[in-house]
Amino acid sequence: MAKKALDTQVGGGHYKDLPIQPLEFFHANKIPALEAAAIKYIVRHKFKNGVEDINKAIHILNILKELEYEA
Repeated sequence: MAKKALDTQVGGGHYKDLPIQPLEFFHANKIPALEAAAIKYIVRHKFKNGVEDINKAIHILNILKELEYEA
């Protein structure tokens, strides 16, 4: 059987041990790109970059807020 793309993670293993990878969740729920990016950082903060990932998520959410509600 051929190996599936989701069986491999390029650049670390911080998503491989999760019950469902963020990309699978985003695809199944048709999550838009900005929302997906924020969720990605929130999911991985304990496994990768800590508070830096939380700050990235906040930054992306601020961008989303400006684009969607303050135009």
